Amino acid sequence: MKALIQRVSAAKLEAEGRLVSEIGKGLVVYFGVGKGDTEKQAAYFAKKIPALRIFEDGNGKTNLSVADVGGEILFVSQFTLYANASHGNRPDFLQAEEPARAEALYRFTAEKLAETVPVKRGVFGADMKITQVNEGPFTLMLEKGNEE
Repeated sequence: MKALIQRVSAAKLEAEGRLVSEIGKGLVVYFGVGKGDTEKQAAYFAKKIPALRIFEDGNGKTNLSVADVGGEILFVSQFTLYANASHGNRPDFLQAEEPARAEALYRFTAEKLAETVPVKRGVFGADMKITQVNEGPFTLMLEKGNEE
């Protein structure tokens, strides 16, 4: 499982020409599910992401979490995090989970995240247009393999 996490001051997501989700201060999380990933990994991400101390406190130190600053999460499914471009110039996505299972884990993770912080979602499998104002920029890649 992988999550590309970006700190933002604002973000909006459109699909099929309509506004689907919009957040102010918070995180845009691009979330990818790999073959064989589990709910145990998803629960780890749902606990870890809101707790990441990547927002500045009054002294300019990254000591605050998205929950601490009253932020939101825009949670976007992103199977292309599993792209393999090591051979040739056209990436393959063979390590990405099948859509039905990936969507179930995406929804499960979003629901668990929402227990801690407000979460807005993308549209699974849709062609989305995302506009975001990155802060910093501050970008993290969080990965957790299936250790079961």
